[in-house]
Amino acid sequence: MLTAAQVLAQNNFGDTRSGGLAGPMGLFLILILATATVLLIRNMNARLRRLPDRFPPQGSPVDRADATVVDPTDGTGPQDSSAGAPNGRQQRRNG
Repeated sequence: MLTAAQVLAQNNFGDTRSGGLAGPMGLFLILILATATVLLIRNMNARLRRLPDRFPPQGSPVDRADATVVDPTDGTGPQDSSAGAPNGRQQRRNG
């Protein structure tokens, strides 16, 4: 019968030939993750450098509501009110 000390003293840490791949595989995974992290950081830095220093100020909602609407047909033809309306797929994607 095994005692608690004998169960705890068993060596199950992979020092045999069948379990000896855990160390090199772990090192390989760490190197792959480190390489992916470095490449992602470089990509993000390049994208941030391409952004402008300042963005144009956005108008308040009141300014947008007061904007004049231009008739594309200049009053010469019937107006299609559904031409600029988003369909159901665009509505789900936008909000």
